[in-house]
Amino acid sequence: MSQRENLKRLLAPKHLAFIGGRSMARALKRCAEGGFAGQMWLVNPQYDELEGVPCVRSIAELPEGPDAVFVATNRDLTLQAVAELAAKGAGGAICYASGFAETGAEGEALQARLLEAAGDMALLGPNCYGLLDYLHGSALWPVAHGGHIVEKGVAVLTQSGNFAYNLSMSDRSLPIAYMASVGNQAQLGVSELMDVLLDEPRVTAIGLHLEGLKNVPGFARAAHKALQKGIPIIALKTGVSQIGAELALSHTSSLAGSDALYDALFDRLGVIRVSGPVSFIETLKAAACGNLPAGPSLAALACSGGDAGLIADYAERNGLSLPKLVEAQRTELAQVLPDYANIANPLDFTTAIWGDGPALDRMLDSALQTEADAALLVLDYPGEETGERPQCDLLLELYCAALKRHDKVGFIASALPELLPAHARELLHGHGVAALQGVEDGLAAWGRIAHYRQRREVLLARGEAALVPLCPQALEGQGRLLDEWQSKQLLKPFGLPLPAAVLSTPGQAREAAADLGYPLVLKAVSADLPHKTEAGGVALNLRNEAALEAALFDMRENLAKHAPNVAFDQVLLERMASPPLAELIVGIKREVGFGLALVLGAGGILVELLKDSRSLLLPTTDAAIRDALHSLRSAPLLTGFRGRPAVDMDKLVDAIRAVADFACEHADSLVELDVNPLLVNAEGAVAVDALVRTAE
Repeated sequence: MSQRENLKRLLAPKHLAFIGGRSMARALKRCAEGGFAGQMWLVNPQYDELEGVPCVRSIAELPEGPDAVFVATNRDLTLQAVAELAAKGAGGAICYASGFAETGAEGEALQARLLEAAGDMALLGPNCYGLLDYLHGSALWPVAHGGHIVEKGVAVLTQSGNFAYNLSMSDRSLPIAYMASVGNQAQLGVSELMDVLLDEPRVTAIGLHLEGLKNVPGFARAAHKALQKGIPIIALKTGVSQIGAELALSHTSSLAGSDALYDALFDRLGVIRVSGPVSFIETLKAAACGNLPAGPSLAALACSGGDAGLIADYAERNGLSLPKLVEAQRTELAQVLPDYANIANPLDFTTAIWGDGPALDRMLDSALQTEADAALLVLDYPGEETGERPQCDLLLELYCAALKRHDKVGFIASALPELLPAHARELLHGHGVAALQGVEDGLAAWGRIAHYRQRREVLLARGEAALVPLCPQALEGQGRLLDEWQSKQLLKPFGLPLPAAVLSTPGQAREAAADLGYPLVLKAVSADLPHKTEAGGVALNLRNEAALEAALFDMRENLAKHAPNVAFDQVLLERMASPPLAELIVGIKREVGFGLALVLGAGGILVELLKDSRSLLLPTTDAAIRDALHSLRSAPLLTGFRGRPAVDMDKLVDAIRAVADFACEHADSLVELDVNPLLVNAEGAVAVDALVRTAE
């Protein structure tokens, strides 16, 4: 049986085994109490029974290979158990023990032996908390947990066992179908689990709590599958601090740290990135029912002017529109609501009809006769001791029924997180209505999901999501820096537009300049001088031979002063480019273990000042390049700022495509590349400087 088939057994087990002591006996009993209906065995060679659970003395004595096993022994016994389970034909094993690759070279060797022992058996871990499966009641987990069986829900994959434990215990009523602590990801990682979970129709969204990805191409394939299926992925990625530039060459390194590349990866695949545990949970809840809104428009209701004001503010902040009520709605609502009600969207329906079922129904029917993509009701429960909760329950039930009558997607948000009690949240989720806690967090979460569907269509049409990112092998050392002339000659065959140029020597520069024609630019050429301007190695707008003579003299003096180790034996003469409408940087960044990224941004002297850049993983598409350019803060310079002409966007995209094509063609040897600046105007683009670093 293949590893994938065995993973499916692990995720939908008919029988379970627990290997270990008393904690495993308790884990088995929790599965029985939680509703697991299949056969379960406790394996322990020393006892006949533990905690009232009879023991099987060895794996060999099990009547058949279990579908799913929790191995809670030390690392040496874990190796033995995994080998015996594989021989027995088990489906998959959770390895709880630590002391493997996370500890160093000796642990890495043990982990390699563990993988070999597992063979085609699915293996989660080692060094992981385990797997909670609330679709089947299987809790391969060493301690208590707070969840329960669900009909459908989200799958959460995390690199932190404690995060998983806390999430299961949270008082947020997140319907969890699966939760896996992935540990060392020796065999099964985030990508492999995602791929199989996406085949389970009862998984409505996937939540990822990540420190990093071990398999970027595999993740991209799984995330594209999710995009095709319309299953949202919500990611809480930690480790935001930017990796410093290891290489001396480029501005590109400082513009694109690894976190920017994760943003680029998530953006091309439609992954929704959130900033913390609360936004993670609430966004997953917004997606958990599996009935996503078609767009960002809302029909919003509240019984308070203050709540209506909050809705309006947070809707605008999160890109949610509130279409105006039509005249028929306003007339109907005026007949059921008091004169002082504010008949608008958001609707303040006041407390005058509170507890009046027929009046509430009439109000809801009028408010939901709308083209808005979804509906929101802000509802806060008072303390149980007030005796006023039945009126809230009534409104909640009527709202759910009205949503169904009008075939409308809807959600509820409380003004404060604690004012939506557990029984109300569970009832709402039973009706397929998201119960979001806190109007600020709730509208932010709904905004992310509301924009997902539209974003998904754009990404699928753009085609970039289907391209698997290049992740070439890491290269040793810093590589070899080419000079400007060599760099440009490498890029020229790929279609990068360059100024007319001649490579010469200081002694022959006058004759070369006469052939090339004035005005021109003079540059010192040396791989040891990547930043020529600072050393006085560039002279611009030389209009005649006298200006050239003076520039040659000054350049020799400047280099002797600022770069005495650089030989002044080659010069580059280039035709002076026309004044540009904008200057861009186009670079390639290689991130170890990640991939090649195309970095686009404001260039020239503004590159470090503005830090205005976007990253695209390679390979990419022309449409993605165009969208990235339009997303820059400096994009108005490209589109006709203050009456100036717009740049030729097609030629600009072609120039950037040339750099991307070169990088893809040389992915195995390219360390880094900078074109800075790329001058752009209404006639096209021209690269006036370029540097390439390749492997030794």
